[in-house]
Amino acid sequence: MTYKTYLIFGPPGSGKGTQGKCLGSIPRFFHFACGDVFRSLDTRTPLGQAFLEYSSRGELVPDELTVKLWQSRIENMVEASLFKPDIDALVLDGIPRNVRQAELLAEKAQIAKVFHLTCPDRSVLATRIKRRAISNNRLEDASDEVIQQRLAMYELTTKPVLDYFDPNLIHHIDAMQSPAKVLFDILKEIVHE
Repeated sequence: MTYKTYLIFGPPGSGKGTQGKCLGSIPRFFHFACGDVFRSLDTRTPLGQAFLEYSSRGELVPDELTVKLWQSRIENMVEASLFKPDIDALVLDGIPRNVRQAELLAEKAQIAKVFHLTCPDRSVLATRIKRRAISNNRLEDASDEVIQQRLAMYELTTKPVLDYFDPNLIHHIDAMQSPAKVLFDILKEIVHE
């Protein structure tokens, strides 16, 4: 079974999580934030042990393992009847992070639309990331060096994912607007499918 999927896409600090949570609060939308899954991973499981092994060495988790975790968690949500793929649309943020992950996800996620949250002013993104790091008590993410590294990684490995998708599926939305206006623009595109 493939899942009808809306992808919230953009650089760190563009509001992907905010928009994903907003959409997920609307009936018939199920929000899945990959970052939340990694942070809540049970390290006693074989999959959790594998993630711990890579992260403890400061290495990126292989794409196949990342997508395997994603698929496992989605299947758990289906079994628990939290996500009903026959009537719910899946809203993803934080995955795919590169073209290989997009290829692997294609087996399960039927992308209906990609909402690309754009924000050309990188200083705005940096401010948002710092504010989020402090409010979520993730102070290591508030460092200017870490922020610049994350933005550079987005440009290098994640942004090219946009070229993987059919351009007709991609909707560019100005993330500099208020969160309510961004949500309005997303919903307008969904309603006009």
